[in-house]
Amino acid sequence: MLLDRIKPLDAILATAQRKSLKRTLGPIQLMLFGIGCIIGTGIFVLTSVGAQKAGPGLMIAFAIAGAVCIVAALCYAEIAAMVPVAGSAYTYSYATMGEFLAWTVGWALIMEYAIAASAVSVGWSGYFSGTILNEFLGIQLPQFLAAGPLAFGGEEGGFINLPAALIALVVTGLLIVGTSESAKVNAILVAIKVAALTAFVALTLTSPEFDADRFNPFLPAGLFGGWGTGVGAVGAAATMFFAYVGFDAVSTAAEETKNPQRNVPIGLIGSLLFCTVFYILVAAGAIGTIGGQPIFDATGFPLEAGSPELARQCAMPQYAGALVCSDEALAHVLRQIGFSGIGNLLGIAAFLALPSVILVLLFGQTRIFFVMSRDGLLPPLLSRVHPRFRTPHVVTAITGIAVAVAAAFFPVGQLADISNAGTLYAFLMVATAVMVLRRRDPTRERSFRVPFVWVVAPLTIVGCVLLFFNLPSQAMLFLPIWSAIGIVIYFLYSRRNSHLGRGIVEVIDDIEGEEKTVPIDTPRG
Repeated sequence: MLLDRIKPLDAILATAQRKSLKRTLGPIQLMLFGIGCIIGTGIFVLTSVGAQKAGPGLMIAFAIAGAVCIVAALCYAEIAAMVPVAGSAYTYSYATMGEFLAWTVGWALIMEYAIAASAVSVGWSGYFSGTILNEFLGIQLPQFLAAGPLAFGGEEGGFINLPAALIALVVTGLLIVGTSESAKVNAILVAIKVAALTAFVALTLTSPEFDADRFNPFLPAGLFGGWGTGVGAVGAAATMFFAYVGFDAVSTAAEETKNPQRNVPIGLIGSLLFCTVFYILVAAGAIGTIGGQPIFDATGFPLEAGSPELARQCAMPQYAGALVCSDEALAHVLRQIGFSGIGNLLGIAAFLALPSVILVLLFGQTRIFFVMSRDGLLPPLLSRVHPRFRTPHVVTAITGIAVAVAAAFFPVGQLADISNAGTLYAFLMVATAVMVLRRRDPTRERSFRVPFVWVVAPLTIVGCVLLFFNLPSQAMLFLPIWSAIGIVIYFLYSRRNSHLGRGIVEVIDDIEGEEKTVPIDTPRG
């Protein structure tokens, strides 16, 4: 049977029990940790993309995306506290719904992390080219080296986004040699990001340029722009969902949290609410000072973000200062209202902070790849560890090259939408896994339990489906096409090479961690 292979949860938990962690984190620490993980490319770069989709309705988009993340976060918290080992939603699915569905989740996560890293690389490129090269060094990078083709089959823009490709390769090299950001460096970067956004909100909301009339019409594309169009407030929410990715890192800290039943939801909901309010204020400041109405086509419909036609319109003099045309949205707003120096400092903050986000995303992607390879679902070459650096150098190199290629040729908005498709699928499966475990294993110890799980988990599923079907059509199509490729690989290679299918369970929670091999009676097939 297709769904017959379920990895024993007791075997997975054996590793976590042997490597239990000290509970030291309180609610405020968790909240600050979550804020640091969440704030990144979504707010620094995608503000312009969201404005093109929804106009001032971008403020509603942030609220919708934040609400979906809150219910998904609670589901993540329960299952992460139960299964605190590597593999994220892939491991959770393997232990609840079986190997085949776990494969589809892992395959989607591979896509999600890689494309998200590409999107952040493109976002970093905008600040590097605009702030570092142009504003500080007076160098104008040729357009054909500063941007890739602006859409699938696009004719406008550049030929290759060279800075985006290079930063992806540099971070890949750092991961191969084992370099990672320290806690102190991460704390400094978090402080820089929060200080930069706080300054932005204060300067824009108190600026003489702020005009409430710029919010009219508030929903120029409506609440729903139409299935598959990616516009309107809900369509923008599907894109701005990218601005919240990272909150699941809080749920993975459940094992190290004092009183997790109380502190985990405080940390999760607190960080998400803080960022949601922060994001709405940033959107209000940007739109209220320089406007944020979309650029429309001849039929009165917003042009697709990242499309060749939008690029042509943005090249016209009347749109030179438009928010929706900027590659470095927040720094651009401050320059437009007379705070060029502070705008440049904000650009430097993004330039410094975004590479750490790329590193975390690439780290997560390669570790999913690694765990799937160690489970026998992918070739063993991918789980080969470098003899000197003790890192999975083969899979890291392959991933880094793929990320660099995507960053070189696609715009940030389209990359974020495709990444979100994979994320939404993973979140949906986690919500399903929580309900399955509640039914199948209701007595198992749970250090955190989702309150009103039979309401929260279905709401998570509904929210994920709603956002998925409001992504642009090409982003929606990418996931099933990618999944179909994965299913072919599963039946041609993975199913017959699976360790579980051969009667072996290997429990591994990190690259240099312990292994526990458990023989089981599992049919091959």
